Amino acid sequence: MKKPIPSVLYILTITLLFPNPSMAEPRAQTVQTQCGNQREHNPKIYVPNFVSAMENISVQMRTSGFGVAVTGSGLDTSYGLAQCYGDLPLLDCFLCYAEARTVLPRCFPFNGGRIYLDGCFMRVQNYSFFHEYMGPGDKALCGNTTRKNSTFEVSARQAVTEAVAGAPNNNGYARTEVAVSGTKNESAYVLADCWRTLSVSDCKACLVNASQEMLGCLPWSEGRALNTGCFMRYSDTNFLNPEQGNGSSRGTIIVIAVSVVSSVVVLVVGGIIGVYFWKHRKIQKKRRGSNDAEKLVKTLYDSSLNFKYSTLEKATGSFNEANKLGQGGFGTVYKGVLPDGREIAVKRLFFNNRHRAGDFYNEVNIISSVEHRNLVRLLGCSCSGPESLLVYEYLPNKSLDRFIFDSNRGKTLNWEKRYQIITGTADGLVYLHENSNTRIIHRDIKASNILLDSRLRARIADFGLARSFQDDKSHISTAIAGTLGYMAPEYLAHGQLTEKADVYSFGVLLLEIVTGRQNNRSKTTEYSDSLITIAWEHFQQGAVEELFDPNLMLHNYNHNSNIKNEVLRVVHIGLLCTQEAPSLRPSMSTSLRMLANKDENLPPPTNPPFIDEKTMELNDTRENQTYPLNVDNSASIANLSHSSFHPR
Repeated sequence: MKKPIPSVLYILTITLLFPNPSMAEPRAQTVQTQCGNQREHNPKIYVPNFVSAMENISVQMRTSGFGVAVTGSGLDTSYGLAQCYGDLPLLDCFLCYAEARTVLPRCFPFNGGRIYLDGCFMRVQNYSFFHEYMGPGDKALCGNTTRKNSTFEVSARQAVTEAVAGAPNNNGYARTEVAVSGTKNESAYVLADCWRTLSVSDCKACLVNASQEMLGCLPWSEGRALNTGCFMRYSDTNFLNPEQGNGSSRGTIIVIAVSVVSSVVVLVVGGIIGVYFWKHRKIQKKRRGSNDAEKLVKTLYDSSLNFKYSTLEKATGSFNEANKLGQGGFGTVYKGVLPDGREIAVKRLFFNNRHRAGDFYNEVNIISSVEHRNLVRLLGCSCSGPESLLVYEYLPNKSLDRFIFDSNRGKTLNWEKRYQIITGTADGLVYLHENSNTRIIHRDIKASNILLDSRLRARIADFGLARSFQDDKSHISTAIAGTLGYMAPEYLAHGQLTEKADVYSFGVLLLEIVTGRQNNRSKTTEYSDSLITIAWEHFQQGAVEELFDPNLMLHNYNHNSNIKNEVLRVVHIGLLCTQEAPSLRPSMSTSLRMLANKDENLPPPTNPPFIDEKTMELNDTRENQTYPLNVDNSASIANLSHSSFHPR
């Protein structure tokens, strides 16, 4: 009589001796941050020591996924440790650490803290904790989302036991997988990691304690142990990355089901290996774009783009308030002077901006790939300190909004200079939309993002929200981000992005340059019609001249009919660019041609969007922001800004 085939097939891991391209996820979600309960001894000493420790750790993390550092002395000493979990490839490890070093400084002014992410761990204290493996803060976090049955409990306990037994003698790292045949979602996946500063015996003690705490989460589907010297996680979802070892060539994990019946072994092994290679090819094909991220990291660290944090800190006088150039929704900008005498503008991104990391890498990636006389030039960046910094050329006249919205400074800009700024901005946008290798949409064209050089020529800045896509796509759908008053209606309502969104913003900018008025209303003022609505009404009445910036009167444009006609023509083009239907708006190259060819006949503009704003907009009293009533709920509205940001 044949023995029945067991229902639980325990999984053994076999490491193959061939490499596998990264198929991982950075797992940069924060599980928990724990801050110390004592304030630092001396902030003026503590902060530089902390920054120095982060720089030292960053260098180590790039090559091994692990780093320790000690800086300073006495009560102001900064001890730091960071480590990625063993299944995380090096590139994803770098991204996880970038998130950790951004969040942990929120513990300031307390003298230490630790952060557990799903892909890495980081801790900073003012004493040596490297050999600690237990502490009062040790705890388990349970993911109470799905209650599992007894079969899963058996799988989870078996996987945890094997991980605890295997990790201490494997550099503190183990991953185990226990599969259940014939039943869905009852397999268990476990990760165990000790900090590499622990001895084998201390690692084992930490994991034994952590596993006991974590198994208390059963029968729930998720559990994590956050201990002083180790991290453990179990789940019914396979969160483990196929490639082991912080980017090293330790090979690829293949899972093989083992049964007491040899024929079943052969079938299961063959089936799993076949499925693996099919998935391998499929995922590899999907992730070909990951080469771009690898190239970006290589560009940052192997070229002159890389600045040391300490160099930029010194250049700005430790980000002295006297060197502050401006502030907005994404960060603060400071003037700095490098040791060779070059003047620079340093963009310092906020610690608590949850989109910071994405915006930082996006801006570096996009602006480092383009070069044009009307685009601000990126000199480099720093991502080795407790925050990310972008370094730009310094433009002494700062941004356009400081001129056109200021009654005194506005006198500096006669019509000739304003016209030069308009055509320069248009020329830069034409390059982004049509002449670069990929189509780039800026998404945040406004006066504060148009910088002026020493000769008052326009430079488009702030590419944190920019998006690029290939020529074979008519549009991309994306979360809404930008500044109210400058976003095109189809983008604001549906999240569908094309170059015509920049055209709309450019049209608003034209009207602002001519009138000296800002389109987006202040949070503190009562309701009033938008600048576009007012310009449209005056255009219909033939009374556009009433809207001209009074500063233009100082330059006697009335005595020069050609200048008057040019100003009227710019208003006409501004209304063409802000038409409600995107198909009716001209492209940026057409807009530039209409500006340059002053004899070309212009088509009549149609109604701008939201002409009756009192009935077409919904006031959100929580943020004093206005949204159209027909906003599609499928598009998320994020990163909306009312800032008057002077980037340089």
